[in-house]
Amino acid sequence: MVRAGVRWPGDPTGLAMDPARVRRAAVLVLFGVLDAVPAHGRGDGHVPADLDVLLQRRAATLGHHPGQVAFPGGGIDPDDDGPVGAALREAVEETGLDPSGVDVLGELAEIALPVSDNLVTPVVGWWTRPSAVAAVDHREAVDVFRAPVADLLDPARRAVVVHPVRRGRVRTPAFQLDGDVLVWGFTAIVLSGIFDALGWTVPWDDSRTVTP
Repeated sequence: MVRAGVRWPGDPTGLAMDPARVRRAAVLVLFGVLDAVPAHGRGDGHVPADLDVLLQRRAATLGHHPGQVAFPGGGIDPDDDGPVGAALREAVEETGLDPSGVDVLGELAEIALPVSDNLVTPVVGWWTRPSAVAAVDHREAVDVFRAPVADLLDPARRAVVVHPVRRGRVRTPAFQLDGDVLVWGFTAIVLSGIFDALGWTVPWDDSRTVTP
């Protein structure tokens, strides 16, 4: 999937990026083997029930995307070794994971986020040696958790969020997890694109809408 790439949807907001303010960022899309919480989603059996992805819930006080579920990540600093270095550094700072246990599989194409003037590179990794994680700085994130991929793929947990934008209304994917956790926005777009590219997506009702 990393070699072939993922086709991201065009930006639906109709907003233009401000060239003077564009910032490059990276997020870590880290898959691993879930060792504590079983998957509840049925899927169709082609995704292991113990496969998971690392997510966190952003603090409600942040200026951009407050309270949303997100991947670990942030802006690429001059001292970083590109998107990979930035994604790993931010993941360490935000979740406390041990980067030596992460096998980086590669980078995916940038995704534009005009609302925050960011160009974001998803960095895909495999958690070869999982380590303990938790929200390190509660000014940034209030929770860190590992979401079973089978639950994310469960058709009963998939839905659409409808956004009002300059050109009317747009529909973007969403995933509902236990505990009233809703994954939507940028994170859901990335997950949906990866699942489609891998051939993991199970048919689901895209007429079902939810409100963040």
